[in-house]
Amino acid sequence: MTQVEKKFNSKILLFGEYSIIHNSMGLSIPYEAFEGKLTFTPEKLQGEDVQKSNESLRRYASYLRELMEAGKLKFTCDIDRFEEDITNGIVFDSTIPQGYGVGSSGALVAAIYDRYALDKIPNDKKISGQFIVRLKEIFSQMESYFHGKSSGMDPLICYMNHPMLIQSKDDIDPVGIPTPNEVGKGAIFLINTGEVGETQPLVNLFLDKCKEEGFVQVIKNELIPFNNNCIKAFLKGEVKELFSNLKDLSGFLLSNLSPMIPRRFRSIWKRGLETEAYYLKLCGSGGGGYILGFTEDFERAKEELKGHELKVIHRF
Repeated sequence: MTQVEKKFNSKILLFGEYSIIHNSMGLSIPYEAFEGKLTFTPEKLQGEDVQKSNESLRRYASYLRELMEAGKLKFTCDIDRFEEDITNGIVFDSTIPQGYGVGSSGALVAAIYDRYALDKIPNDKKISGQFIVRLKEIFSQMESYFHGKSSGMDPLICYMNHPMLIQSKDDIDPVGIPTPNEVGKGAIFLINTGEVGETQPLVNLFLDKCKEEGFVQVIKNELIPFNNNCIKAFLKGEVKELFSNLKDLSGFLLSNLSPMIPRRFRSIWKRGLETEAYYLKLCGSGGGGYILGFTEDFERAKEELKGHELKVIHRF
């Protein structure tokens, strides 16, 4: 029995939360601060967590087997080998916090596909767009077990380990992002809310709101343009244009998706808009976990957000 050493990084969806459901653009990047791997000899998991991980894999294997036996599984899975490994004690040894919007289930799905798919599409950034879309479809089905509904984007980023630009649901390609300026004043950062977010209830809440025709029009006429303009400006390195649209995007989220923002963070969200020292947006589905922050002056933002745990992910 050999240790399975291949690691999969977490991810951050910089832009596209919720709007991507309505076919907006999206931009997602791998995040190397957290990672997970399938292994028989865990280093991070301890005590009861080892058994819990193994049991959760057993339940997940049952989900895959059920799909396979119904002829619905979208890839050829070596389910017998997966179940044998589970019996022998395999676990997902991970530092990725669950419910924080950084792809804990995405990395797990990517690891399982990589190890047990018999017709595996390689995670080569040079593969054609049709194979990327195919991977997204496979991962959507695999991750739906965890969230009820999944776009498949999180596992795709974790698997490809490369920034990906979503032009539409059928147009996804690897993309280069601006090189970080390690001495730059500006930054993209994470704020730790200290609360765990639950994806499925919030996604369901959003989908319920989308049954209102007026709300869908607001998404299409406001949220999607703000989101898409942010992506275009970021990729071109147009900082002023980026922050102009970030202010609009942050304000929209506060006004229209406030249930996704933890209650005690709504005031600092609003303060950022008023002072223009920083702008906040959702990271993942919201409700807790991490919040994404953007600032042209990180030292000032740090002062304004004193007492909160900030983690820089990109400087410019």
